[in-house]
Amino acid sequence: MSDAIVIIPTYNEIENIESIIRVVFSQEKEFHVLIVDDNSPDGTGDLVKRLQQEYKNKLFLLERKQKSGLGTAYIAGFKWALEKSYQFVFEMDADFSHNPMDLEKLYKACAIDGADISVGSRYVKGITVVNWPLSRILLSYGASRYVRLITRMKVKDSTAGFVCYKRKVLETINLEKIKFIGYAFQIEMKFKAHKKGFKIVEIPVIFKDRTKGHSKMSGSIISEAIFGVINLKMKSLFAK
Repeated sequence: MSDAIVIIPTYNEIENIESIIRVVFSQEKEFHVLIVDDNSPDGTGDLVKRLQQEYKNKLFLLERKQKSGLGTAYIAGFKWALEKSYQFVFEMDADFSHNPMDLEKLYKACAIDGADISVGSRYVKGITVVNWPLSRILLSYGASRYVRLITRMKVKDSTAGFVCYKRKVLETINLEKIKFIGYAFQIEMKFKAHKKGFKIVEIPVIFKDRTKGHSKMSGSIISEAIFGVINLKMKSLFAK
């Protein structure tokens, strides 16, 4: 039984899902995988079911009825993992923008080096992003600087979605009160962990834009992140 599970939300990731699962399972450290699929019409969930025959008791599938947002997918995955005995719970994209070979670095930061949360960071050592247009780099980097200014967190890549949580972090944060569903979800989770006094460590990684499938980024997701940060900060002030 592994002590670590990697949660991968999917919607129409048929081109990537088998490869990403196989690479995760090829690591020297044993990780389990939970796919949270939002009823992908391209058959992503069906492919995962076939792979479960090969990876019994280590590959799991949580099927949802419809596409309901990244944040709610992760919350569903967190709750599933907490019902089991996993001590380290990971977030990771299905499209290889997060390199599965970095999973062990994030694990070591929490399991050995004492972090409560480890973040695969694009900005902790300069800007380590590959294949993004300059406009998107500036938007993402600027958003991270903006979040630091408003929240006073020291995390340089607050929107990062490549994360390892110790079990106690997810048990302490009230998952029912996590409100955001897009990339602001990533900020909200880190901010609430920060307010609880958990130790957040950033691990430098190289982020590569997807080469297969389609990005889920949209204007509404960006808007949620921009205005959601102010909302988070204001609520934290009134909560004191």
